[in-house]
Amino acid sequence: MRSTSLFSRSVIWLIAIMTILPFLLALMTSFKTQAELFQGAFTLPGSLQLGNYLSAWREGHFNVYFLNSVIVVIPVIVISIFAGILSGFGFAFLRLPGKKFLAFLLGLGMVLPSEAFIIPLYHELHWMGMTNTYLALIIPQVALSIPFSTLMVATAFQQVPKELVEAAVMDGSSRSKILWGILVPAIWPTLSTLSLLLFIWTWNEFLIPLILVNKDELRTLPIGMMFFQNKNTLNIPELMAGAMIAILPIVAVFLAFQRKFISGVTEGAVK
Repeated sequence: MRSTSLFSRSVIWLIAIMTILPFLLALMTSFKTQAELFQGAFTLPGSLQLGNYLSAWREGHFNVYFLNSVIVVIPVIVISIFAGILSGFGFAFLRLPGKKFLAFLLGLGMVLPSEAFIIPLYHELHWMGMTNTYLALIIPQVALSIPFSTLMVATAFQQVPKELVEAAVMDGSSRSKILWGILVPAIWPTLSTLSLLLFIWTWNEFLIPLILVNKDELRTLPIGMMFFQNKNTLNIPELMAGAMIAILPIVAVFLAFQRKFISGVTEGAVK
């Protein structure tokens, strides 16, 4: 048993090191000078070169890209979770005609890749005059997030003890009160996990902003990072600083909500 446990821990540590090491190397490189870079990848920087971050922030327009990502991420999370709660309640408790077929369509929406509909989506939004706007970045990502949000919330609602809902119905509580007063607080870990997942997916979305927006002042961080990389292929430390600006918000949010994320994944809707 001890040898098995030791082997399992060794494998976990090996995978953790292989996962974290590239990130640490990129972070370390972002603080180096060009001269220190050629001394070796594992050489520690003599001092923290914050100038790399300042140059990437200003010259690479990361201040604009960062703000655009925030402007897009917040509405996508809020609208997707709100719509997911309402539709999830319907799937979990209401008798809907064709519920199984609707669930099939939602499942199809989860597995359908963006490449399959990006061209007709572009023509549709262009016809509506919505390309090169924030709505072109927000609405498609909300539509892509709602199927997953609906099924995840519906599954969490179904795990709430039926006695709570039945007692509320017998007390004469309205559907709105049952939903927002009983069910939503009961699945709070699941909603926290869903918020984190939506944040990561929306923050890292690449294809939709690339196709639907071609104005530099509307680009998000992943697209801005691509253009910054094409313009700055020689200054590797500054390039790594730009990559850290795009990555660190995800790392910070995940570390901040790590416990709630694990709780939502492992415990489901009810503790």
